[in-house]
Formats: sequence, C-alpha cells, structure tokens
Amino acid sequence: MKPCLVALLVFAPLLVAGDIDTRAQYVGGTVPGVRSKSDVRIDVEQPDVMLLRAGRNSIEVPYKDVTNLEYGLRVGRRYVSAVLVSPLFLVAKTKKHFLTIGYMDKDGHEQAIVLQVGKDQIRPLLVSLEARTGRRVEYQDEEARKAGKG
Repeated sequence: MKPCLVALLVFAPLLVAGDIDTRAQYVGGTVPGVRSKSDVRIDVEQPDVMLLRAGRNSIEVPYKDVTNLEYGLRVGRRYVSAVLVSPLFLVAKTKKHFLTIGYMDKDGHEQAIVLQVGKDQIRPLLVSLEARTGRRVEYQDEEARKAGKG
C-alpha cells in the first residue's frame, strides 16, 4: 500500500471529527479570573473532569461535582440588521443558546458557569454532559426543550 494512502486511512477520522473542543462564550458566573464575554473552549473528552479554557485560565470541574445543568434560549429580533440592510430582517428571529452549569468547588462552595453556546454545538454538549455527570438537563421552557432535544 502506498504511504500516502496509509496516512489518509490513519488520519481520516481526525479530519472528520474536527475540533474535540466546544467553543462558547462565558456570559457570567462565579469563576474567579474569567471576564464576562470571554471566549471559552470546553473539553468533555476527559473521563473524570470537564476542562474549560479561557485565555490563560483553565478550570477543571469534576463531573461528580456537577449539581445541575440548565439549558435555555433567548429569542430576539434582528433590529440592527433590519435598520442597516432590510426590513425583512424583522421577520427573522435570532436564538441564543445558554447553558448554566452548577457545581461544588473543592472547598465545598456552590459555583456557577453561564455559557452561550453555538446552535450547532449545544446538542452534542448537552448529551455529553448528561452522560458524564449522570444529571438530567433542566429546560427553562418548552421551546428550550424542543431545541435541546432536536
């Protein structure tokens, strides 16, 4: 077999998989040292901990310490686009997906992380977190339940 064909067969799954991290934005919470609206990468590939990286900060949250998972949507109109481009944008709605993760830190204090996650990444993240933590996702309303379950 040709070496380039062997390399393609070996690395093909990695090309399809893309990033193993989920990209999100830290909206708020109780994590010290992480500013609001910071870009965050969430790694749920580790067997025992979820790893959040925001710039130079890295937060490890053991799955066993997660106390709750809550998912919700905020739906809004695209007013700026309607004013700048076309009034037809008033018909279109924009949905923002939010995930709140509650957990106990190593000192026994309740902590919270609120993340805005992209629409293409929220479902796989919810499934992974439910499987790893053993906790069920709580949905803020019926629209969030439909969006989160597919």
